Amino acid sequence: MPKGRFLAEFELYVMLGVAGLGEGAYGAAIRRAIRGRTGRPVSIGAVYATVSRLEEKGLLSHAVSEPRPVPGGRARKIYALTPAGEAAVAHSTNMIRRMVEGVELDGLEAWAP
Repeated sequence: MPKGRFLAEFELYVMLGVAGLGEGAYGAAIRRAIRGRTGRPVSIGAVYATVSRLEEKGLLSHAVSEPRPVPGGRARKIYALTPAGEAAVAHSTNMIRRMVEGVELDGLEAWAP
């Protein structure tokens, strides 16, 4: 993977959120998925800035849904991993697994904020 194609922590969270949500991967759902799994507060602006950056990198794509079937319902951008995005997620998660392998993690919770 070329330099500059590595995923930052929040980018990886967004990519994993998209992967986990499948066809339901729109901005607010991605935000809820990250907050629900990490406990980390997430602004919707950070999600949208990140998906935009990941699209520019060719790691995500989007399609526009039909408007929601409610009065005033709006269309949503539904995000999906591109083949390059799938490769980036696989690469990043494999690197994390290799780094964690054999590391004694007992007592590290004390470092958490």
